[in-house]
Amino acid sequence: MPAKILIVDDEENHRKTLGIGLRLEGYAVAEAADGEEGLTQLDNHDVDLAIVDLMMPGMNGLEFARRVRFEHPRTRVVLTSAYHLTERQLERAAAGVIGFVAKPYSLEELVGFLSRKLSQPPPAALSA
Repeated sequence: MPAKILIVDDEENHRKTLGIGLRLEGYAVAEAADGEEGLTQLDNHDVDLAIVDLMMPGMNGLEFARRVRFEHPRTRVVLTSAYHLTERQLERAAAGVIGFVAKPYSLEELVGFLSRKLSQPPPAALSA
C-alpha cells in the first residue's frame, strides 16, 4: 500500500505540481490550501506524512506542526520554505517536525528525503 502524503501549501500551482509529481512516484496524495483544511484532512483520513509550507496566511507551518503533534501524533511533518529557519525556530517545532526541506527543491531530492523519513518508525504518541 502506498504511503499517504498530505501537501499543505497556499501556493496552488506549487501544491498541484508537487501532487502530480508525488502521484507519479507512487504515493497516495491529498492536498490542502491552508492549515485548517489540512487538519480537517487529518481528522478524516489516515496520513503518513504531511509536507507543510512554513509561511501561510492564518495558521503557519510551525503552528500546524505543533497541532499535528498533539492531535495526530503518528503523522510525520516535514516543513518546506524558501525562507531560512533559525536553529531556535526549528528547536521550538522539534516536537512536531521531523524534517525541513528548503525551497526550491527538485522532486528527486524530495522523494529521496521522504523515502528516508517514511522508513523510520512513526513518532510515539504523547502521553497526557
